[in-house]
Amino acid sequence: MMAARATAIDGEPTLAAARSAPVPPGEFVRVDGTALHVVTEGSGPVVICTSGLGGAWFDWDLVTTRLAPDCTVVRFDRPGLGYSQPDRRPPTLAREADRIAALADALALPGPYVVLAHSLGAFHAEGFARMFPERVAGLVLVDPSNEERPRPRPARPTRVRAARVGGGAIRASGLSRPMGPWVRRSVLFTHSRRHRDVADARWVRGAFGSGRFFAAALTENTTYLDVAAELADLRRAAPLPDVPLRVLAAAGGYESLAARARWVRALRTLANLSPQGRCDVLDDSAHFVMLDRPDAVADAVREVLAARAAR
Repeated sequence: MMAARATAIDGEPTLAAARSAPVPPGEFVRVDGTALHVVTEGSGPVVICTSGLGGAWFDWDLVTTRLAPDCTVVRFDRPGLGYSQPDRRPPTLAREADRIAALADALALPGPYVVLAHSLGAFHAEGFARMFPERVAGLVLVDPSNEERPRPRPARPTRVRAARVGGGAIRASGLSRPMGPWVRRSVLFTHSRRHRDVADARWVRGAFGSGRFFAAALTENTTYLDVAAELADLRRAAPLPDVPLRVLAAAGGYESLAARARWVRALRTLANLSPQGRCDVLDDSAHFVMLDRPDAVADAVREVLAARAAR
């Protein structure tokens, strides 16, 4: 339980504070020195979920409800997000891929795994597949981030420091508590056709209203192109394993028709990286496909599992 394992390191609640606060589901699992908040549900083949930039485990609530009867669904918060402890080190592609592998080891999960990823998390999922091909049963990438010719931006350490200083200033000002949930609502309003949050409001307040959130999210944002460039380098060095790949392209957002058409073309190209790849276009979903079309996400996972089992 969270209260029994809470610490006072880098923004984690003290034991007394944890006892007085609502306790979210799951547990803390220490991975490479960082306490990660992990929620595991269901039984059967393992599906590891990783969210988009600034996301949390509850992004997958509607999908998990559909998959847990048939799968072991593992959702975790990256450092500083959700209820996880911050990491003093900035994110890199290799670090995030290693984190998925180390988490699976810490939980003693039987592999290989289907990795289910949204947006930025797709970089990490693909990196994991290329770095640990024997541990991957398939990939489901939900409206994944995609950069055709990314190049790292200059002065990465300076940018990371600035992001963390900015996040710390928001925390010190006391604005993180009202601003964080407002950011969540604003993002969902502009990137989901549902226009409302289905997550438990207690967990949204705890995750997005914490002092951790802004520093972690700003750091992920400022290192986004660096991670994309790392993936481009890895693609040249390590092949994608021959496993089922499903890419779900959201074509029902609020961008122009031309922008949506370019996006779909790019994600079809991404799906073609695998001989077993396919891109499914969802005209009735915006970027948060897990909220708009959780049935399509769950069906894609089941299809990947069935294709793997049939081989």
